Amino acid sequence: RNSVIVAVSVTAISLAVGAMGAYALGRFRFQGRNTVLYAVLAMTMFPQIAVLGGLFEIITRLRLYNTLVALILTYLIFTLPFTVWVLTNFFRAMPQDLEEAAYVDGASPWQTFYKVLLPLSVPGLVTTGLLAFIAAWNDFLFALSFTQTPDRRTVTVALWAFQPRTTGGFEIPWDQIMAATVIVTVPLILLALIFQRRILAGLTAGAVKG
Repeated sequence: RNSVIVAVSVTAISLAVGAMGAYALGRFRFQGRNTVLYAVLAMTMFPQIAVLGGLFEIITRLRLYNTLVALILTYLIFTLPFTVWVLTNFFRAMPQDLEEAAYVDGASPWQTFYKVLLPLSVPGLVTTGLLAFIAAWNDFLFALSFTQTPDRRTVTVALWAFQPRTTGGFEIPWDQIMAATVIVTVPLILLALIFQRRILAGLTAGAVKG
């Protein structure tokens, strides 16, 4: 349950905020746009272990330790820049005529984004959303560092803590661990199968010109 709450929340926030940010960066020209893009790209380059200590200090001071909010905010640091970067290129590749036609019909920039460009960007949204979901679902380092009690553990930490609760540490129940691992991966496999066409369209968007 905790993994579902965290992964769904991270995916929804990443797509909502990332799509609006990517639309602004991809379709509007303003001073400092390239600087913002490079900053977004730089944020995706930091390994998790490099920011673990600083994040732990911040979360402790904000009294968010051992809460799901701490995990959601932490994962957004990595998924949101990636979402913005990918969707920016996706929006930038769309024809300018789409916006011009919408403006001629009296649509505002928000209406153009919500009713015209956003439906066309569904393949990109599905691809980035699934990657954000997988990143939040599979994380172990932050989930282990920022949660303590069993009622706040995610599935990855629960698998890690599976051995002492089952056998008291005298033997490793590999059969039960592998069965639990398969169950944990089932949601990811189902999502990939359900959205495989959208994912393929999102990954190949812009690959062919003309």
